[in-house]
Amino acid sequence: MINRNLFAREWKSNAAALLIWTLIITLLITLTMSVYRVFLENNTKILAMISILPKGALQFKGISSVDALFSVLGFYSANNVIYMLVLGSIYSIVLSSGILLREEYNKTAEFLLSWPLDRGEVFISKATVVFLNIFLLNLITSLAGLVSMIIVKKEAFSVNAFLILTLYTFLLNLLFATVGLLMSAMVKKPRPITTLSIGLVLILYFIFTFSKITESVSKIGYLTPFRYVNLDTLNPSYRLEPWNLLYFIGLSLLMTAIAYRLYRRKDIYV
Repeated sequence: MINRNLFAREWKSNAAALLIWTLIITLLITLTMSVYRVFLENNTKILAMISILPKGALQFKGISSVDALFSVLGFYSANNVIYMLVLGSIYSIVLSSGILLREEYNKTAEFLLSWPLDRGEVFISKATVVFLNIFLLNLITSLAGLVSMIIVKKEAFSVNAFLILTLYTFLLNLLFATVGLLMSAMVKKPRPITTLSIGLVLILYFIFTFSKITESVSKIGYLTPFRYVNLDTLNPSYRLEPWNLLYFIGLSLLMTAIAYRLYRRKDIYV
């Protein structure tokens, strides 16, 4: 059950960070898309530069062919999704890993525990703020991406493929949020784990990138959630894969449930 007062308190305390992260990612997306037409005008030079790159350098961006880069949706997928895949996931895990621990390492847990709340209400109220913030981040940045593509496009693109890609990135961010909740519920000493959280995202993304570039170790990519985000938006058969959907939703629900149980039993330091 959500406690309205705690929800409002957490929402206000995290609103500034949401605004900053949203503005940064939106700005990155719009700036990148603003050079799309310049990119098209210099396609000969760009093709010459890309031709010297190894095939894997394009594959880890979800590009099946160089020509995909000259489609507005392919250009968006290759250049802008990185912002939501990595930056969005960092925001999600930092937010979720800190929201349960803040009172402990700030020495204000006694104030929180003085409220007529049980642990379940605290967890659900805080987790709801996390999920709502991630939804808003994805909604606003995706709208920025869609508007940018409409403005700079030279030809029509598949809005359906764009929406599927948006859902993939949202599910990835949610998954990392549940990882953060689980990590914070497992921490025994009251200390921030921001560095550990950011490091985890970057390490997993490095493993994913390495698996794409190096064919001999391609299978290790399946150990990272990035592998289950399909970026090949120009493929005629592009769709939301049921197994990928099951992976994200199932794992997110499992980690949230475990985090909830651990937090209810956890000793809170005041």
